Amino acid sequence: MSHTIVIFGASGDLTSRKLIPALYSLSAKGRLPQNTRIVGVSRSDYSDDAWRTELEQTTRKFLGKEFNESSWRDFAARVYYHAGDIQQSADFTSLATRLNELEGGERCTRLYYLSTSPRLYHTAVEALGASGLADESNGERRIVVEKPFGTDLATAESLNHTLHGVFSERQVYRIDHYLGKETVQNLLVLRFANSIFEPLWNRNYIDHVQITVAEEVVIGSRAGYYESSGILRDMFQNHLLQLMMITAMEAPARFTADLVRDEKVKVLQAVRPMTGAAFAQDTVRGQYEGYLKEPDVAPKSQTETFASLKLNVDNWRWQGVPFYLRSGKAMSCRTTQIVIQFRQPPHMLFDGGARRSPDANRLVIQVQPAEGIQLHFHTKVPDAGMKLRLTDLDFNFQEEFNSALPDSYQRLLLDALNGDASLFARSDEVELAWSIIDPIIAAWQSPAAPRLEVYPTGMWGPDCSNEWMQAQGRQWFDVCPVLHGAEHH
Repeated sequence: MSHTIVIFGASGDLTSRKLIPALYSLSAKGRLPQNTRIVGVSRSDYSDDAWRTELEQTTRKFLGKEFNESSWRDFAARVYYHAGDIQQSADFTSLATRLNELEGGERCTRLYYLSTSPRLYHTAVEALGASGLADESNGERRIVVEKPFGTDLATAESLNHTLHGVFSERQVYRIDHYLGKETVQNLLVLRFANSIFEPLWNRNYIDHVQITVAEEVVIGSRAGYYESSGILRDMFQNHLLQLMMITAMEAPARFTADLVRDEKVKVLQAVRPMTGAAFAQDTVRGQYEGYLKEPDVAPKSQTETFASLKLNVDNWRWQGVPFYLRSGKAMSCRTTQIVIQFRQPPHMLFDGGARRSPDANRLVIQVQPAEGIQLHFHTKVPDAGMKLRLTDLDFNFQEEFNSALPDSYQRLLLDALNGDASLFARSDEVELAWSIIDPIIAAWQSPAAPRLEVYPTGMWGPDCSNEWMQAQGRQWFDVCPVLHGAEHH
């Protein structure tokens, strides 16, 4: 069985920066199926060789020392280019002819990758159907869709309707690169392959959960996108809710795509809808100083660049355990982490019985930049009576396995080629996520919206976010990456 990967938007940044380097790396490791070809499609006028030459330069740039001349030559022989415009139906007819020529009429699995502007998704999908390119009489056909999956529930439902008009749900792979990260996958292993964690993973032992995605960067030249998006659409509806689902889900009966995704969906179904005063009580919104001076930002823009939410999961495992989700631009550092904050012991024997909630055990799962896990627990300080100190145990993927971790696209592309949808979003999952976020966006656009707090760059968001946590007897784990890559040692 041969495979053909067709990349629409071949001349775009995602293709040169992520997709081709990932496919090349899989090829160099011998993990890309032997009889696999890559066909790039875009409006630019390239020959096969011209596109290969350009890709060699960009791949060398992004991979650095991992690039190998010999491996590239073997990979480049699989790469082809076809000039075509997604908005021209005749170009899909010529593409079908080209693909049949390359495949020699043999049975072949095709993977169509939409690396284009989201506004072209509907057009591309409908054209694939009209041209017969989605027909499975000569092999399986799959389609990979990049986020955003709509901009609200209505547009997500519209996109799903278009996709399901041409492809069945089993053929659709909605990609979120966060789910391809080793730490996110290892979270499943941590929970379900180790008997020491799962018995504690519930309301009896966990006080709350924090999920933080912080970025140092400002908006810069992305205002055209960001002004219509904001942090909730950009980060919460996809990345943060995905991390929350993985953290909170029940163990599936087997590790298969449908069963894994069934359990993830149950988490979203259990999230308590916000109503009335909850929109003000359980959310904080902010905007970094200087945002209004960024190019193309409206002078009185109310677009949020920071948000923190308190979500409640109303089921037996998590009843009474709040999930705090936080993300922002222009923050203190770049880090993505999940903090499992355990409860205090029922009775403190040491330090005169002092109860200091920040000193309870915690498990920090660092998704990026250096992927790994850190466990915080109490020890006795030597030669100091029974004075306690919180110390830690570290597990760093890169150091433990003495190799660079693969880019998340490597895992996800290989899974899509192999027909494994476990780490891809399903249509009902996407729609449920929007049904949680949409009401918050609407409340923030109403006259009763919580105040938009301005915060200085290089911090952890507005002060009121910390005050909000303290009022609940908790505090944010404001620590820049607890683990560092091997290069920092």
